[in-house]
Amino acid sequence: MLGQPISMLLPEVVGFRLTGRLPEGATATDLVLRVTQMLRKKGVVGKFVEFHGPGLDSLSLADRATIANMAPEYGATIGFFPIDDETLAYLRLSGRVDEQVALVEAYARAQGLFRTAATPAPEFTDTLELDLGCVEPSLAGPKRPQDRVPLRTAKAAWQASLADYLKAKGDPAASQPVEMDGQRGELRHGSVVIAAITSCTNTSNPSVMLGAGIVARKAAARGLRVKPWVKTSLAPGSKVVTRYLEDAGVLDDLATLGFDLVGYGCTTCIGNSGPLPEPVAQAIEAGDLVAAAVLSGNRNFEGRVNPLTRANYLASPPLVVAYAVAGTMDFDPEKDPIGTDPQGKPVFFRDIWPTPAEVKEALGAVSAERFRAEYARVFEGDAAWREMPVPTGDRYAWDPASTYIKSPPFFDGMTREPAPLADVQGARVLALLGDSITTDHISPAGSIKADSPAGRYLIEHGVQPKDFNSYGARRGNHEVMMRGTFANIRLKNLLVPGVEGGVTTHMPSGERMAIYDAAMRYQRDGVPLVIIAGKEYGTGSSRDWAAKGTMLLGVRAVIAESYERIHRSNLVGMGVMPLEFLPGENAASLGLTGEETFDVEGLAADLRPGKRVSVRATAPDGKVTEFQAVARVDTPDDVEYYRHGGLMPYVLRGLLAAGGA
Repeated sequence: MLGQPISMLLPEVVGFRLTGRLPEGATATDLVLRVTQMLRKKGVVGKFVEFHGPGLDSLSLADRATIANMAPEYGATIGFFPIDDETLAYLRLSGRVDEQVALVEAYARAQGLFRTAATPAPEFTDTLELDLGCVEPSLAGPKRPQDRVPLRTAKAAWQASLADYLKAKGDPAASQPVEMDGQRGELRHGSVVIAAITSCTNTSNPSVMLGAGIVARKAAARGLRVKPWVKTSLAPGSKVVTRYLEDAGVLDDLATLGFDLVGYGCTTCIGNSGPLPEPVAQAIEAGDLVAAAVLSGNRNFEGRVNPLTRANYLASPPLVVAYAVAGTMDFDPEKDPIGTDPQGKPVFFRDIWPTPAEVKEALGAVSAERFRAEYARVFEGDAAWREMPVPTGDRYAWDPASTYIKSPPFFDGMTREPAPLADVQGARVLALLGDSITTDHISPAGSIKADSPAGRYLIEHGVQPKDFNSYGARRGNHEVMMRGTFANIRLKNLLVPGVEGGVTTHMPSGERMAIYDAAMRYQRDGVPLVIIAGKEYGTGSSRDWAAKGTMLLGVRAVIAESYERIHRSNLVGMGVMPLEFLPGENAASLGLTGEETFDVEGLAADLRPGKRVSVRATAPDGKVTEFQAVARVDTPDDVEYYRHGGLMPYVLRGLLAAGGA
């Protein structure tokens, strides 16, 4: 990044041996959800994972890519497969010329990187194994990708999740009437209101995409339709996918069930599904219903998909279509009908599920010619793209009236030489958080509420709520993004027990207010801030704004039990110190309430990778709790970035020094 090498500790390499082949009815998505569950349980944060073994012979490159692409979800630095004949076959399929394919093969063989059936297993620091024949159709949810749910137990798992959501306070049988497009129905807990074929993980895999089309075709042929209150969408992985769906004759079948083409790129998986139809939103809010989304994405963290879908499940594209037709999570796919045909006969899941022979026949629509044709013009763009005015000059012309792009303050007040490092004195806790806090909790990418600090900012600048767009779309405006930091509607800050959302308690006043408002008040008073968290802090997307916003709020340090690799690195890159509790210790074991003031000593002198620093927490009654924490600046480069106040000041000072300015 910015011309800097990426430094890391020498990683452990975990070997994941695959044997057998997937059984009939199981998909690459089912496999990747099983792999994600296993690797999260194993613990591979900061490690490499190499997949090997005879099972690779039965996996297409698209299936392998589906698994490798979920590395952030199972926590690894990278998941990868060796180069073999299947790799070369995909290069040919995707339109690469013979000379390039031959070069790849020759290089891989010369380097000892080419796998054959006779290749011995590499040596690994640790191993685990999976028989592909044990993989079964599955979902994952309702909150995390690693929480796999076998399809055969999906109804029971949903009912258990609902009980957890309601916690004996709500009515499990609650319902609300809804009417759309002349159809009337009932929304209940578990009603599917979003069904989206979306995300890079699955939507470039021909077998599951064509499988979804076959499910749609068979469902439509039986007269089944998706209710209008289920928001459906199709976002293929590329235009090539659209072409082979057309060639296989299933694109129209998908459209018949409401899965119309909405575009390419990140959609529902990152919260870009847009608002639910007003009648649906009103019914969910009136009944306080736990509505559901089913999507073929790779992330289903709290508050990410839609503010009104509290239960979000990852599934293969064919399962997304099936659940859209069923319209509810509260059904048993093995026993309950998925719908009723016009003759009143029940239609079951097994009646519309594609057979291997049907998928194999449809795969004939995938051709190298389609890849060559689409990628030959990939950089042309459409007429609107080509007609956009292009500014001249080598400096960006900031528009002071823009609410999308503003000049950020990252270099404001920067001196030629960095100031001496300083310890943290008298810091207050901005948020006291639990385990598995994701970057979506820290910096949501989805919709902006009108009554939030970001919403009020936009309204003050002449933007109406209907034009808010999303946090992700406004990431070029730091004023919006810092107001959105820790503003996830599902965030649970233990300083305000029983409350969800971006709220905290200001100390010592005891006033409850928005986290952004409290941070600004602390800044005016010259009070530094810390965040306290549990395990796996920063899970999920490598979202730079999760670190940028944290820094802009005035947070000097985060103290957590453990970190996801990328977010830890991003915090250092923004000059925020990631501190880690010693093994066996956490906020609860130390009796920390978040009402204390915190001093961190040991940062100012002799800072080095992995140094233990002293933390002193002073409670309002004067009780002092002292403990040690590990400074998670893991490399000498990390130390230098932190010393300069972050990566960007470090790079700019380096450029100034090199240019003699």
